[in-house]
Amino acid sequence: MIIAIDGPAASGKSTTARQLAKRLDYTYIDTGAMYRAVTLKMLRLGIYEKVLTESFLLKKVLDETQVELKGDRVFLDGQDVTQEIRTNEVSTCVSKISSLKPVREKLVFYQRKMGQARGVVMDGRDIGTVVFPDAELKIFMIADPHERAKRRHEELRQKSPAGDAGVTLESLEKEIMQRDDEDRQREVAPLRKADDATELDTSTLTIDEQVETIYRMALDVIATAVK
Repeated sequence: MIIAIDGPAASGKSTTARQLAKRLDYTYIDTGAMYRAVTLKMLRLGIYEKVLTESFLLKKVLDETQVELKGDRVFLDGQDVTQEIRTNEVSTCVSKISSLKPVREKLVFYQRKMGQARGVVMDGRDIGTVVFPDAELKIFMIADPHERAKRRHEELRQKSPAGDAGVTLESLEKEIMQRDDEDRQREVAPLRKADDATELDTSTLTIDEQVETIYRMALDVIATAVK
């Protein structure tokens, strides 16, 4: 079974999906981390602005880029970048990079190959609408922007270098709302709830409650399938 978990930034997708996969003994695939890794490479090379408009350069760099997920670790061209992809700079830039058609085509190809193993929990923006429109269970997670900003602020405090320490809650909330607009309005694979997805508001839910809710949904789907 493929479980697709979509939703906007900081709605709780990744943490919930990771724990859900562990509970079900499924493979977890964090597609957002893949887009973050590509974004990090463009920033490292100093070509972030250029690739937004120069498709030839973008395709050339993508041809030379390898992104791998190994458990909870993310590797870019063989280097572990699990911590680096969580900086606020990457968070600010990833929406525009992920909206580029060549980037999505390359990464969606990888994601579909990984999903062939079945028994997969995959989270992102377009899993239930583009990557796996036939997923057996689709969840669309939402949360209040202020609550999402608090979550992102705590994530940065725990995982990111000291350079992000001065990022304010107010600036994060503004960035999250801007990211929402960019994700919904982009031409390629915009953020939207699949018609057959179940919406889950996580504003007042703990991670354990989120996992338990989706876990029970998954058991219902499995039980129905074996009848």
